[in-house]
Amino acid sequence: MPSPHPRLPLSLLALSMALPASGLAEERVLLAPVEVSDVAWQAGYQASEAQITGPHAAPLLDTPASVSVFTQALLQDRQVRQLSEVLHSDASVGESYAPIGYYENFNVRGFTLNAANSYRLNGQTLAGEQNVALENKQQVELLKGLSGLYSGVSAPGGLINYVSKRPEDVRSVTVSSNEQGERYLATDLGGWFGSERQFGLRANLAHEDIRSYVDHADGQRDFASLAFDWNIGPDATLQLDAEYQQREQRSVPGYQLLGGSALPHGVDPSDRLAYQDWAKPVKSDALNLGGRFEYRFDDAWTGTLSASRSEVVIDDYSAFAWGCYGAASCAEQALPNHFSPEGDYDIYDFRSPDDTRRVVEAQATLNGRFKALGMDHNLTLGTSAQRRTLDQRPTYNEFVGSGNIGQDAPFWPASTMALQDSERRLDSRQYGVFFNDTLSFDEHWQTVLGARGVRLDERTWDESGAAGRHTQRYELLPNAAVLYKPAPDTTFYVSYGKGLSAGGTAPWFASNASQILAPTLSHQYEIGAKQDWRGMSFTAALFQLRQAYQYSRPDGDGRFTYVQQGQQKNTGLELGANGQATSRLQLQASVAAIRARVSGSGSAEYEGHQALNVPNLRAALYADYSLPVPGLALLGGARYSASKYADRLGEVSVGGYTVFDVGSRYSTRIGGYDTVLRLTVDNLFDKRYWRDVGDYLGDDYLFQGAPRTARVSASVSF
Repeated sequence: MPSPHPRLPLSLLALSMALPASGLAEERVLLAPVEVSDVAWQAGYQASEAQITGPHAAPLLDTPASVSVFTQALLQDRQVRQLSEVLHSDASVGESYAPIGYYENFNVRGFTLNAANSYRLNGQTLAGEQNVALENKQQVELLKGLSGLYSGVSAPGGLINYVSKRPEDVRSVTVSSNEQGERYLATDLGGWFGSERQFGLRANLAHEDIRSYVDHADGQRDFASLAFDWNIGPDATLQLDAEYQQREQRSVPGYQLLGGSALPHGVDPSDRLAYQDWAKPVKSDALNLGGRFEYRFDDAWTGTLSASRSEVVIDDYSAFAWGCYGAASCAEQALPNHFSPEGDYDIYDFRSPDDTRRVVEAQATLNGRFKALGMDHNLTLGTSAQRRTLDQRPTYNEFVGSGNIGQDAPFWPASTMALQDSERRLDSRQYGVFFNDTLSFDEHWQTVLGARGVRLDERTWDESGAAGRHTQRYELLPNAAVLYKPAPDTTFYVSYGKGLSAGGTAPWFASNASQILAPTLSHQYEIGAKQDWRGMSFTAALFQLRQAYQYSRPDGDGRFTYVQQGQQKNTGLELGANGQATSRLQLQASVAAIRARVSGSGSAEYEGHQALNVPNLRAALYADYSLPVPGLALLGGARYSASKYADRLGEVSVGGYTVFDVGSRYSTRIGGYDTVLRLTVDNLFDKRYWRDVGDYLGDDYLFQGAPRTARVSASVSF
């Protein structure tokens, strides 16, 4: 299927480096322009502000919520390519159906994020069914817990916001490779120009030949982005952003339990299940556009208008491993959605081209500071409108043969069944009005009161094109918090929030197959503390989250119905430390203990134990130590996870694990140019472990963690 967007030629990378510096800075002036930024960028791993909770950056100390910020320094030192590599350093996050070669997803605080509404770019909703490029990102922000006030419909676990780099005088190129022979080239080019240097541009280009440690899972990626800033006058600014990425990589199916009750054993991370030479790489074309206009009426009041459009088109022609209908030992089972006890599995010809997700959003806000009733107010008023659509072809998933986990899959001919036309499956429109007021009584006490009124108009269609559910719903999502600051660098807070989350999609084997359930409510209580002390930021949060439980309810005789019944309640404690521990040592550390339980589901076997894919304890530590040798630093890290259940019955668990990472950074000058050399080695001791045992559309999958991998890079600034 031809791509809706042209492929980026690699020659563009070379062209960007050939552009003369004078084209971006025509002449030197004594006074630089005033560059308006929502975030006060800081060197190192510590950040003091984030913009994930509103139209403008807010100090983390004054935010009554748990927010993690992953700075550009951390992204560069980790040599990250995907979001999973970023989120390794937060103990509250785990992967949730994140196969290699497909778009990733995560659980936060034990609840799975929703690709439809859990991801944002510069504060605007992003189609999450994409692996967002990181070359043009200044930082990544994670809000843990409910975000209904800030985003309307969203998953209870949290919200992720990517912040784009803004224009600055920069010309750099980065090359990289790994032990598999990866070829990576990226350029970063920007500057200010115009008669008063009022115009700013920043372009990022990248090409990657993906070389995976998994057999038959290579691919390639091309990326381009452009950021434009215009200081229209002393009171008005305009920011425009565009980014496009085309990615192709063969997806890697996950394993399933043997006989539904035992873990696969003796498998190599490099093995690829169900490989067939007629299968194609999963191809993803993503285009994200955004614009923001800000006007400062005076020193106290600011108005902001923003709009965005995000579109992802996925072409998937895969050979997929699932179930064991073809195995003799599974013949008597009504629904053998697992591998056979002997390790046999079925191979399916799965095709889903033109899988198109679009999100269009607009928002207007007014922010002001004033005094009233003896209190200082920081008030934000706003309104927003969003439309999300989903277009897909009817399910194409045809059985072609069988394989076994202990050997390469035999060749089977592809299915000859014809594809059907693409159809509209979902049209969701969301309108909101919101306010958020921070009331300061004195230098010690603050109260935050806010609410979002959501109007949701959502229509669904089944695979035959027949009209399905039509939901029209009005919901008020309140949020309240009290903050006590005994000192300027210390905050204690207690908060309550209410959220509205999108309903799940019924799996193919349910009696209501492919039905998209109605949205469901969630509630959160949180008590927290934050302190900045001698270059370090310390955080602690105790929370309780509740949401309706969505699952395939057994109806007997091998039949199931996908329902919202009962609730899942997650209670947890999070601890974090981040910043400059000594003049030479930077740290980023976190611990999360979570108790996740289901109750009232009507299926007793799903209750009374920890929820699927949620360990009761995780911890992460990353360190950067500058050696006495000028420019040389050692990097290291460790990730720990306790055991977690791989089935909803709580009968099969994967073992806990600890993974160690090491690296180094050397800053020097070569040929008169600033150069940074980096080396990272992840999983230093080549630990074998199951990183992800989440479910997808009602089925449970197991994905192995990566073996020992190494990557080296060189960045040169001109």
